Amino acid sequence: QVLPQLLDIIPEARLNLIIYHLRAPNGDPQEAFNLLEGVEPSQPREHILKAVVHAVVGQQQGDGGGARESLQTAEQLFHLVGASASECDTIPGRQCMASCLYLRKQFEDALIYLKSIKAYFSADDDFNWNYGIACAAIGDYKEGQQALLSVHNPKYRSEFTYLSWLCRCLVLNGDPVSAWEVYTRQEPTSDTFNLLHIIANDCYKQGHFFIACKAFDVLERLDPDPEFWDAKRGSAVGVFQ
Repeated sequence: QVLPQLLDIIPEARLNLIIYHLRAPNGDPQEAFNLLEGVEPSQPREHILKAVVHAVVGQQQGDGGGARESLQTAEQLFHLVGASASECDTIPGRQCMASCLYLRKQFEDALIYLKSIKAYFSADDDFNWNYGIACAAIGDYKEGQQALLSVHNPKYRSEFTYLSWLCRCLVLNGDPVSAWEVYTRQEPTSDTFNLLHIIANDCYKQGHFFIACKAFDVLERLDPDPEFWDAKRGSAVGVFQ
């Protein structure tokens, strides 16, 4: 209520209002993006804030051209700060370089920076989310699972990206039953169907045929695709081998 009245009086008011829209439960990232029009970054923290806004909005926009442009802008701004002589050895600088590499999907390189600052963010949900997914993306499923289970924000824990990576880690770490339990706690949606598909395929590949059979059985009842029947039959044979 107060900050909008101060936008043209105190420069920091605009920055704080942008942060509010990024972090508050009832905040609006698109409004944060609109507020950026009045900001010409001159300090590292302002470049970082602009990068974060572009990254958030770009991810929300999906696969459109505007999304790619926003993510590219975020990547460039993160690199600008992370590679600068004054910031490259600071914690924010390393976060920025990790974020740049993360957006490029260069997860192995991103982890070099994330591991260097991990001790400072052991209880940070945002860090554990990014660290866990980066670990899982390079095949370190044990470390990835540990980091993802350290995320406590209910909103984060309900997102499909989180659930799919967590279930993959659980299955590949030899705990398909827990992955199945994660699925059964979800409300039926298209994302839940996709999650079940991931669990079914990963369990089949890893030889966890009982859970694979259960998953393909549900998939077949939801969508009578002959491939699901064949996979269920193959899983059943695997159970009795």
